[in-house]
Amino acid sequence: QIIRKALTEEKRVSTKTSAADLVTETDHLVEDLIISELRTRFPSHRFIAEESAASGAKCVLTASPTWIIDPIDGTCNFVHRFPKRLAITVSIFGIHSWIAFGDMEMMCTGSHRQTPQRGLGQCGGGQRLCLGAPKNLSKALVLTEIGPKRDPATLKLFLSNMERLLHAKAHGVRVIGSSTLALCHLAAGAADAYYQFGLHCWDLAAATVIIREAGGIVMDTSGGPLDLMSCRVVAAGTQEMAVLIAQALQTINYGRDDEK
Repeated sequence: QIIRKALTEEKRVSTKTSAADLVTETDHLVEDLIISELRTRFPSHRFIAEESAASGAKCVLTASPTWIIDPIDGTCNFVHRFPKRLAITVSIFGIHSWIAFGDMEMMCTGSHRQTPQRGLGQCGGGQRLCLGAPKNLSKALVLTEIGPKRDPATLKLFLSNMERLLHAKAHGVRVIGSSTLALCHLAAGAADAYYQFGLHCWDLAAATVIIREAGGIVMDTSGGPLDLMSCRVVAAGTQEMAVLIAQALQTINYGRDDEK
């Protein structure tokens, strides 16, 4: 309701780490609401949230029950109202002992909610999601995001990675403006792979559950296990595709969430 109301109003926009890293008062309002409601129900739980982190809160993932929250993923889309049917997500991830679940409200072709729990499978619209299954890049549609750093060296590496995939004859590389939404498109079989350097744990956590419950692969760009705090990821419908993407990439260093 907060987001829908804000779409009809003039927005106050400011920046964080770069001129392309946008935040609005709506981001803060949504995050405050989510944390307030969850804290009322679970007063002993910990929270990692995007705007709190931007204000200096530490991103430390411990064994304690923890919620990882992205109030609006796709803020640039939100600010520009792009596309006409807005492409943003509200992402909430909870972990307690060995139970992990994600709750994601996706505002794109209408509001759509996905709430997977690890080990119980993932459904969208009442039907099991189905990932694509190509095993080579020449038949793949790959999704990515640009990331907030726009210095010449970073942009050169970003464009070089896209060029490497296109030289491998990938069908295409797409940027849609929301990491979590892109990962959900992958889980639904609308794309074959995703990679990014510079995303954060709140961009990734809930979507990771969705992809894995749909039968997909999520791992580090080095080819090793995923580290939620590493600010980098490769995801794909098959292990073969994930490895091919990882091998094609040059690393862009964004540091770690838990060291900022």
